Amino acid sequence: MAEENMIAGNVELVDIDAQMRSAYLDYAMSVIVARALPDARDGMKPVHRRILYAMHELGLRSNSPYKKSARIVGEVLGKYHPHGDSAVYESMARMAQDFSLRYLLVDGQGNFGSVDGDAPAAMRYTEARLQKMAEEMLADLEKNTVDYGPNFDDSLQEPLVLPARLPNLLLNGASGIAVGMATNIPPQNLRELAGAINYLIDHYDTIEDISVDDLMKFVHGPDFPTGGMIVGTEGIVSAYGTGRGRIVMRGIAHIEETKSGRYQINITEIPYQVNKSTLIERIAELVREDKIDQISDLRDESDKRGMSIVIELKRGAQPKKVLNQLYKYTALQSTFGVQMLALVDGEPRTLPLKRLLQIFIDHRHTVITRRSQFDLDKAKARLHILDGYLIALNNIDAIIKVIREAEDADKAKSALMTRFTLSDLQAQAILDMQLRRLAALERWKIEEEHKQVRSTIEYLEDLLANPKKILALIKDDMNDVVEKYGDDRRTKISAEAREDIHEEDLVPDESVLISLTERGYIKRVAATAFRQQSRGGRGVKGHTTKEEDEVVMLIPARSLDTMLFFTDKGKVYSEKVYQIPDLDRAQKGIPLVNILALGPNEKVTAAMSVRDFSPAQFCVMMTGRGRIKRVTMEEFASVRPSGLIAMNLDDGDTLGWVRLTSGKDEIIIVTENGQALRFGEDKVRAMGRQAAGVQGIKLKKDDVVTSMDVVDKDGALLVVTTNGFGKQTPLKEYTPKGRATGGIATIDQKALKEIGKIAAARVV
Repeated sequence: MAEENMIAGNVELVDIDAQMRSAYLDYAMSVIVARALPDARDGMKPVHRRILYAMHELGLRSNSPYKKSARIVGEVLGKYHPHGDSAVYESMARMAQDFSLRYLLVDGQGNFGSVDGDAPAAMRYTEARLQKMAEEMLADLEKNTVDYGPNFDDSLQEPLVLPARLPNLLLNGASGIAVGMATNIPPQNLRELAGAINYLIDHYDTIEDISVDDLMKFVHGPDFPTGGMIVGTEGIVSAYGTGRGRIVMRGIAHIEETKSGRYQINITEIPYQVNKSTLIERIAELVREDKIDQISDLRDESDKRGMSIVIELKRGAQPKKVLNQLYKYTALQSTFGVQMLALVDGEPRTLPLKRLLQIFIDHRHTVITRRSQFDLDKAKARLHILDGYLIALNNIDAIIKVIREAEDADKAKSALMTRFTLSDLQAQAILDMQLRRLAALERWKIEEEHKQVRSTIEYLEDLLANPKKILALIKDDMNDVVEKYGDDRRTKISAEAREDIHEEDLVPDESVLISLTERGYIKRVAATAFRQQSRGGRGVKGHTTKEEDEVVMLIPARSLDTMLFFTDKGKVYSEKVYQIPDLDRAQKGIPLVNILALGPNEKVTAAMSVRDFSPAQFCVMMTGRGRIKRVTMEEFASVRPSGLIAMNLDDGDTLGWVRLTSGKDEIIIVTENGQALRFGEDKVRAMGRQAAGVQGIKLKKDDVVTSMDVVDKDGALLVVTTNGFGKQTPLKEYTPKGRATGGIATIDQKALKEIGKIAAARVV
């Protein structure tokens, strides 16, 4: 009983689940269709369309006086857009900002905000009117080209889409957050879009065969109002091909040298939608936190001539590295996530470039068809009246007599219709005709107009019968707007630039010395730490070593090189030079085992710095027992921190010497007992990393290799013995022999007991 009473009153029982579903779905759809997403045909959201239409209705053409923004906002609110005034004003202001829109639609007078994030002045201060380009969007609106619908209170009609002579959705882009979906379309260049549209029209019959690559010959990529640079083309291809993609944008920065010999970075363009003052604050924050330590001063020198953020660097700073740090840590490199979502027949669709251009062409086709039909109907109505005029002029005396004899105007009209077989409209037009039209010149004008109207009708009928001619008209329209508004692209596209900034991009590329001691201590020292001294100077201390420790290797390198360390066990380890600790020249260094994963009792016997692992370069390795091996450098391009086998060794043998060769060099091997063998490296074929090598020199019993080096044709061979004797011999005295032979004597072997065995030999 109680339940019946509840239903009988104003309370209705509903299922909360069903109510929530239907209410939320209605809300979501209204946001998607009537607020957040642009129409694929004119690229407008309802608020923008209403602003332009209201300005059009107010007569605010590009050549008329400006009107207060508050007047325009009031018109839009009162007639078409029942939302907050700030929403309307912000939308209108954005259409007047040259840093927000690639091609402006509103011509603003006053403060309409800045790239620093400043808000526009209050709407009571600013003034606005339509830009010429907005007039192109509204052209032919009065010719029944688009459908109209009721406004919010059914008191007025508003256009549901604009005729749009321009592909505004792609020209100016769009961004909007709906419910469960969002759109983010970047702006493009008018000339490029027109080229693609004309290409599609020329190949309309085979439009399905046109690929993204075909269109990208015309549309190279987004063209942002703030300029900047796009890094790589992969994101552009994805966005144009699928409607989704990730585009990496960078600001434009110039490295300049100041009068004082220091460098400064001048940022003249920033990525689209980046706030300039926020960017400057972020750079200052990084300097305070010591994340970027080479900046000495930061100034914003932007003015009417353009943007200029000047970053002064400390003396000796590497500007390229600082720039890479700015790209990595600030919005100077930003990402634009492309999501080409727009409404097609009132439904949201993700659209690739070709489909968007096709929708625009189809829309223009419809608009021109409707315009032509409107003009045709108007011309036919005019021709009908002109036919009546000509009948009247040919029978003027009889017509005057009929009118004279009639009792009143209605009787006169009926008599004319009956006697001269005229329609109601024609008879009325004759009655309304002025006497001056009877003059000879006026009569000639009517005949001329009759001819013109007839030819207009023929043209329009032919146009409507041939859709291809309408396509040609769209093409003419595009060429016309390009001539009026086309400009060069502002955003550069750098296909070869890398998007990700690696650690090595942040390291200055400078000359260094790597020193390694007998006990395995390593360090990196800037080459500038060793100043040039005159003869007789006492030098500087290069390494503090423990007792019984000494420097065994001093290798010149650059900080971006890769160091390869070869051990007696035949393994190779790799480390970037900049990862080796940078210490003062007087410090002793850190143990090598802190950097490389060396095994127990494993000792580094050779090291080299490599700039790039070119397959044109070779690495020649030599063991104590005379085995030699040659591999291409690319074999060592990706050595793991845990090391890789460089050469398989026999039991008891050790890898002792490694040299970099060009493929056309000669090798010289020297043994303890004074034998030396010279031969071309091409006598040793290039092998895989796991191979054990081949015999390099034929050793006598109890002899071992003591050195291996690359021959310098004009150089000499310096040999040093265990008892401190040394000898230098020109290399031309060592004639080349075959591989795996015994070589020739390099020292008086009978005197070995007195001078000692050979401890080391080097080409000098």
